[in-house]
Order: sequence, then C-alpha cells, then structure tokens
Amino acid sequence: MKIGITCYPTYGGSGAVATELGIALAGRGHEVHFISYRQPFRLPSFLPRVFFHEVQVGQQYPLFEYPPYDLALAVQMHEVVKAHGLEVLHCHYAIPHATSAWIAREMLRAEGRDVAVVTTLHGTDITLVGQDPSFHAITKFSIEKSDRITAVSEYLRAETFNAFHCTGCRVGVIPNFIDPTIYDRERYRDADGLPFAKMRKVLMHISNFRAVKRVRDIVRIFAKVAAEVPSVLVMVGDGPERPAAEEEARALGVENSVFFLGKIEEVAPLLAGADLFLLPTSSESFGLSALEAMASGVPVVGSDSGGLPEVVTNGRTGLLYPAGDVESMAAGALSILTEPGRQATMGAAGAADARKRFSLDTIVSQYEALYRSAIDQPSDAH
Repeated sequence: MKIGITCYPTYGGSGAVATELGIALAGRGHEVHFISYRQPFRLPSFLPRVFFHEVQVGQQYPLFEYPPYDLALAVQMHEVVKAHGLEVLHCHYAIPHATSAWIAREMLRAEGRDVAVVTTLHGTDITLVGQDPSFHAITKFSIEKSDRITAVSEYLRAETFNAFHCTGCRVGVIPNFIDPTIYDRERYRDADGLPFAKMRKVLMHISNFRAVKRVRDIVRIFAKVAAEVPSVLVMVGDGPERPAAEEEARALGVENSVFFLGKIEEVAPLLAGADLFLLPTSSESFGLSALEAMASGVPVVGSDSGGLPEVVTNGRTGLLYPAGDVESMAAGALSILTEPGRQATMGAAGAADARKRFSLDTIVSQYEALYRSAIDQPSDAH
C-alpha cells in the first residue's frame, strides 16, 4: 500500500508512535510518506520506501495574524496523494490533521480521485484540546468524517464518546507498541551505562514535561526514596515544567542527585540502566514511556488514572496509586527497591507482558488490516 502519515514531529508519544509505525510499515514493503512541518524526531535521514514532505506555510501576509498551517497542510496532502498515488492518509492527533485530511479529500473528490482517511486519537486531542470550546465542534466533525477512527486505549475510546457523542462513528482500540529487539536489556549489557549511577539505584522519568506529568511529584517521590536508599533520579525530555522540577530539587536539597538530560531520541540504552520508572501523571491516555520501561525490564510506579492501568498491571509489573499520593508512591518505590528479588520479578513480568500484548508485529498487522478495510469499504463520510 501507499500510505501518508501526518503527526506532530515534536518530542512526545503520538509522534514517536506514528514514526515507528511508518518505519515498520516500510519494513514490510509498503511505501510511506510523512507529511508535516518538520521531520519527525525519531525518523532517520534515509530509509528505503520512506519519504518526507515538508509543509510550507508560505510568506506572512498582513491579513493573516496567524499562519494558516491547517490549510497549507491540506494542500500538501492533496499534492502528495496526487503525485504519489497514496491510498490512505493516516492522521495522528485529531486536529488539525484530520480536518486538513478531510479538506484534501474533498479537493481530490472534486477532481475524480479519492483517498481513505484514518484518524488515531492519542489523548489530549480528546481530553484537553478537543474539549476547548474553540475546537470542540471541529474536532467532533473531523472524527465523524474519518473513514476509520482508533484510540490508543479503552479509556480514551470511552472519553471520546463521552465528550463528543459522535454519530455513526465506530472507534476501535489499537494500542501503542514497542519493538522488542530495541528494548532488550541484554543488548546493552556491555554498555558504559550511566556513569553517575555507580553503586546507586537509578530512578527514571521520560516525558515532555507538561503539567499533567506532575514532575514536581517525581522529585518529591525521589527525595523520600533517596533518604532511605542511595539513588539518583534521571529526567529525560524537556518542556514547560522542567524549571519547576529543577526548583523542587533545589528546595529539597537533592539537586546533586537529579540529572536533567534533555531530549534524547534513543531512550532504550538509558532504560536498560534503570531500576525503577516513575510516572505519577494526572491522566495518561496510554503511557508509552511506561510501556518502554516495562519492555526494558523496569518496574513502574505511577498513578492509577486514565489508560495507564491498561498498560501496567498493578502488583505484577508495577504499582499504581491515586495521582498526587506522593507518600504511597514513595513507599511503593522503596518496597520494590529494597525487597530482595521483587525488582527482578516485576521487571521480568513487565518485559514478558510488553512482548505478549504490545509487540510491534501484532499491532502493525492490526493497522494493515484497518487500512485495507478503509480502502475497500470506505465509510459514508462526505
């Protein structure tokens, strides 16, 4: 098949999943065209059967207070479909991507062409952005006009229906996935690891540091753990709440044991050196970073909200508590790190579960079937 993929190219779960999906599809012989304003952060410079098309917004006209990216994206989608014969446009994140795809499809239909539109909902496009009064109606419209819609968790599927009451749309669930060959702890056994972590336990967090991630809580949990067990905290990623986390580390006197590494594309080698992963988020639609940690054999301590309980099995592959319960999360973290064998047992269970339920081959096959269904039997969306 010839498939177009549009995602946000920035550091975050939706872009990572979209990119890994495109790479995997190309590896199976499909032709994949990424369409976005910048090359996705996990997309290598060159891969066979993978192409990147940069959206050009054009010059700033005095009439436009804000650059009309959604229209420029629609035009680029239209042109790429025509030039390369794409059969599917797969939009990750509802707006503006699904909206632009609908415009592109209407332009194509006016010219006697067509393309299937598949939309994958990732989280804040439904739970936050889509429910803003400024975007609610267009988000609902874009979902209803897609030929196929998927959500990354049952939680997000339910949230979609509760928020939009969309008519005639069936939302399927296709979860995020990992490549087992990448998140293999043994693969990095001989690596140098984290030089500042010698003889200390390594707690880790990976995110885009938005408020929902509760990064201050992460530092608070770590401070309580560090008071009992020699340890370090490794914070990977960047975003608006990073200064708050740095301030919290200084306030609690643990700044010399907290390492902010910034944005790192290849996180598997880091996870292979971790003992525990922290994700005390307010609401997580899936929890890709938790899945990556599990696949690396790292137990997870996090919140029991959103879709995270669908990924982390409480008591078996990690421990989950109410969001904001720093005391319980710290106690849970200590119980894993100090009880002989518990860390290894949970880590092994997580690695096995990640490979059984969320392996790349299984999930990519589901997307292939979805594409063929959308091509062969488009919905009544007009």
